Amino acid sequence: MLKIEDNAIILKKGNESLRIEAWGKDSLRIRSTLNPTFREKLHGLTEPVEEIKAEIRLPDGKGETKQNPLSSCGVITNGRIKACISQNGFLSFYKGDKLILQEHFRCYDSQATKHSCCTKVTAREFKGIPGGAYKLTVRFEANDDEKIFGMGQYPIPYLDMKGCSLELVQRNSQISIPFALSSLGYGFLWNNPAVGQVSFAKNMTEWKAECTQEMDYWITAGDSPAEIVANYTAVTGRAPVLTEDYLGFWQCKLRYRTQEEVLTVARKYKELGIHLDVIVIDFFHWPRQGDWCFDKEYWPDPKAMCDELHAMGTKVMVSVWPSVDKKCSHYYEMLDKGYLVRTEAGSNQTYDFNGDCLTFDATNPEAREYLWNICKKNYADYGIDMFWLDNSEPDYNVYDFSNYRYQLGSALECSNIYPKLYSQTFYEGMKAAGKKNFVNLERCAWVGSQKYSQVIWNGDIQSSWECLADSVTEGLNMGLAGIPWWTTDIGGFMWGNVEDLAFKELLLRWFQFGTFSPVMRLHGDRDPHDIPPLDKDPERGYGGGYLFTGRDNEIWSYGEEAQKIMTEQIKLREKIKPYLAEVMKEASEKGSPVMRTMFYQFPEDQHCWLLKDQYMLGSRYLVAPVLHLGERERSVYLPKGKWENIHTGEVLEGARTVTVKAPIEYIPVFKGL
Repeated sequence: MLKIEDNAIILKKGNESLRIEAWGKDSLRIRSTLNPTFREKLHGLTEPVEEIKAEIRLPDGKGETKQNPLSSCGVITNGRIKACISQNGFLSFYKGDKLILQEHFRCYDSQATKHSCCTKVTAREFKGIPGGAYKLTVRFEANDDEKIFGMGQYPIPYLDMKGCSLELVQRNSQISIPFALSSLGYGFLWNNPAVGQVSFAKNMTEWKAECTQEMDYWITAGDSPAEIVANYTAVTGRAPVLTEDYLGFWQCKLRYRTQEEVLTVARKYKELGIHLDVIVIDFFHWPRQGDWCFDKEYWPDPKAMCDELHAMGTKVMVSVWPSVDKKCSHYYEMLDKGYLVRTEAGSNQTYDFNGDCLTFDATNPEAREYLWNICKKNYADYGIDMFWLDNSEPDYNVYDFSNYRYQLGSALECSNIYPKLYSQTFYEGMKAAGKKNFVNLERCAWVGSQKYSQVIWNGDIQSSWECLADSVTEGLNMGLAGIPWWTTDIGGFMWGNVEDLAFKELLLRWFQFGTFSPVMRLHGDRDPHDIPPLDKDPERGYGGGYLFTGRDNEIWSYGEEAQKIMTEQIKLREKIKPYLAEVMKEASEKGSPVMRTMFYQFPEDQHCWLLKDQYMLGSRYLVAPVLHLGERERSVYLPKGKWENIHTGEVLEGARTVTVKAPIEYIPVFKGL
């Protein structure tokens, strides 16, 4: 039975209720349930949208058009997007009159397509599982020659996700944001935080949720990638303005172990005339995980430290982990109040790095308030400006999602939203404390995380040329998934040996890429690990004193030549900060990426849809990172127009590929004229 209800078209057939409604500009939300009513969960669609009167036609012959290829069907139209529904519930989506997406349906239906047959494969498959929920599979026809982008961040060497099978799972260096942008002119959001899988295969596209109560997705149409991303971020949220005082150089290493180490580094940068926008205090500055405070033995006066750094114009960031050691000062209170993730069976443990830990439950609003109050007292009240929300997937010692439960439900049903709620903890706490113009750093994200003043980085990746190349595509796809504030560990995180000349070259090329990234941040665990621990009592066995640290990771740590090159790059970054501030304002207003694919800026140029190793920083700068050891020139595609090499001043005509010099001092960057 088809009917109109509250500006939506409803199909009730058997036990299924299918609802299609206008949801934002040129967009539709589609939900299906086998339950008596919908749960009314917003998930990623959190932003208020203007009420739009959709055009709805039912199969009574009124208003039917010849362009509609399915007779006897309901049609709902919202601007550029149109959905047609057959009597059997088979869905087809159109941009104007062009078919862009169609359900994969292999059961006989006289109103379906030439693909109808009797294999009995349905487009929407609910398979019941113990506990009353369902394993859900939703299938669509594959489109030949379609390219698919976005989806967050996966450690794979692809920009185009067509042909890829992707986990819908959060992991260290993997960020699942299930928004796909199609070269056919539509965007698709899988509005479901459940653990699952998506396959953009040649024969079909298949979305899966391991545990859910209902189907929920959103689709939009646009004449350009910019329009599609604008529609998407309008309903999921946009980042605030990232101001100029965060757009310079951030200094970080594996661990600054003491207050004096931090101040010594900052003082030397000041002596060199290099301004630090941010300096970062990483993990195990605390006694135990879950204490969320400085170890007084090594950090005797955090306020004095912050005061001196603030006098230099430098903001201070500290790392916060969600892991709670069973021997820490807050464990039993949090356990008693239900503020910790729990296991369904076996050992009551979720994390085991340097402690026997459970994980703070970010899905519990009371737990979020509890954590913020501790961090305010032990960090913010001393003058700490920013929080580094590490391990925020959250990281588990075993990724067995069926064994973890949050207040919100089984991890199978809701785990992917965790990093967004972890970020919300600090955003709401800092706002309530009267903080303005603040920024935090996080290792993971989900749909809408950008609205919580969150810079995302691509995790604990290796110091390798392959990971540098992957970082370029990761940053570009994150931008298309709604995350404009993105960064990477310059030099990579793991296994960068300071005595290896090849690593030093990699570091310089990564530093040059970082100069033209949304946020410029030097970080990494540097080998060899031959620095003795600080702890005077090794039997203590906990706290920052006993834990290892890596080699120094400041710009002077790699020799005079490297220091000179990095100093020039920092100067270049300072020079473009006012421009970056303009781009950040545009990102806040329109949802546009800061680091943009070539096709985002030049959608009419078909060659730009093929490029993954160069990009636009905003609308003006074309950046071509050097991605191979020993490379001293590279090819660059210049779109139509005139382009000025910012290093040489040479002006070149576009609409062609050119070979340009790439000496060790810089990477090719062109300014559009």
